[in-house]
Amino acid sequence: MTLPENQEHAFDPVERVAASESASRILALGGKVRIEDVAALAGVSPITVSRALRNPGIVSDVRRKRIEAAVAETGYASNPHASALKSGRSNIVAAFLSNIASEQYTAAADGCSAVLERAGYHLVMGRTSYSYARETSLIRAIMAMRPAAAFITGVMELEENRLFLRGLDIPIVESWANARDPIDMLVGFSNVDGVRLAVTHLAERGYRKVGFIGRNSGRGTIRRKAFETHAEALGLERIAALSVPNVHGVIDGRQALRDILTTVSDLDAVFCANDLLGIGAMLEARAMGLRIPEDLAIVGFGDSELAAQIPPGMTTVCVDSHAMGETAGRLILGRLNDDLSGETRRVFPVSLKIRGST
Repeated sequence: MTLPENQEHAFDPVERVAASESASRILALGGKVRIEDVAALAGVSPITVSRALRNPGIVSDVRRKRIEAAVAETGYASNPHASALKSGRSNIVAAFLSNIASEQYTAAADGCSAVLERAGYHLVMGRTSYSYARETSLIRAIMAMRPAAAFITGVMELEENRLFLRGLDIPIVESWANARDPIDMLVGFSNVDGVRLAVTHLAERGYRKVGFIGRNSGRGTIRRKAFETHAEALGLERIAALSVPNVHGVIDGRQALRDILTTVSDLDAVFCANDLLGIGAMLEARAMGLRIPEDLAIVGFGDSELAAQIPPGMTTVCVDSHAMGETAGRLILGRLNDDLSGETRRVFPVSLKIRGST
């Protein structure tokens, strides 16, 4: 099941998290965070900031704490590798994976790495775990290595991190959404389109009382809002919704379905905003003695390998993650080779693989 070929991809309403006042000032100046910016915010001289970063013990506790707070607020990062890299950037490309338990993200990283390695670059990966704090810490840590470029399995929502990355002046590819305003380049797909396919399919199969399980932020929010919009447009009754703070594995899907079914008893179908949740829901439904799809239909999002293997097979929204990674790698190489005429945005089509769960 696919969207009509002549239909334009819907944009995803990515929610941005505002930058602090100091970060906004830096953004207005072009995004470069200088040691002078940190010094001004901390109320000390630039040389004091430099001393505190190199040898914290020689600066008073009061000043050091003010400097540490200013560094955290502005996102300033001194570069411990700078002396060894004065001649240019490294041959490392940083990859920020939302969740390494997700088959889709690792497939994209594999595709990107395969392209980059042939050109002498190496992909170094870290996971953000859908956490702004971890994302911020990881960006600062990896960027201290002066990577040549960055690949992100998602779109940055925190404006301070967008500001920081834009100021590095390196090729950056975001993915997994069709955002209107990427930091630099985008290789993504429309989450809204994917949800539309799933909800339309449920309606066509005659399911009327539907529920939603997904994360309570980021793409989880985009998919939940799209689910609500299209379910209402098609006359479906939304009788249950459960948002989880994070997704670590299939256990989260099992618990989520168990929680939903303790509050409602007449649920016809549930849309799970990623395959880990969907597979968990499939396992829990079977453990509870429910027949799939006779008692409960389940739709996932991602098309992991296990989705096809777990009986009776899970219907799921799919996109070619490996091809997205390969495309990201090619866009990065083009920019690194000073090819400014190449494409900077690629939106992949989504489809629905219909299996026994619906």
